[in-house]
Amino acid sequence: MSDWKRTTKEVSFEDLRPEMEEAIRKYIEQYNLDPILSELLMCVQTDSEKVKKGLFGGTEIVYTGVIVTTRWLVWVTSGTKAKTAVLSAQLRDVVVQDYAQTQFAKMISDTGIEVSGRFTDTSGDGSVFIGLDEGVGGKFRETVINAVQDAKK
Repeated sequence: MSDWKRTTKEVSFEDLRPEMEEAIRKYIEQYNLDPILSELLMCVQTDSEKVKKGLFGGTEIVYTGVIVTTRWLVWVTSGTKAKTAVLSAQLRDVVVQDYAQTQFAKMISDTGIEVSGRFTDTSGDGSVFIGLDEGVGGKFRETVINAVQDAKK
């Protein structure tokens, strides 16, 4: 069982949490990624609440907004214990897979996607987990995997 309770909903970009929408807009401007919002395939927001463990386990909530376009994957996180941060990758430069199919899922149970490859603002390859629920998150996972396949054709 995951240490996180996740709820994913499909939203318009403008309906992301205000700090997340603003951070993505600044990121797009900083990296000159326009007009990616006009190529939007799907946008989701996942609210993840850490399941309390033990007597002193405090509540932690992480918000993740993710957009996928025909060429880009952009995600932003913010939360009660985390500063707002944005990352992105061109779909042709990454591999996206269902987290349940990874080696890590055998050690740490969770749901979402694993993104591996070259990210926009890093010099080397990396890997990141993006938590999603099974409902809308499952639909988003399929959309991203199909968009990556299409981008590599």
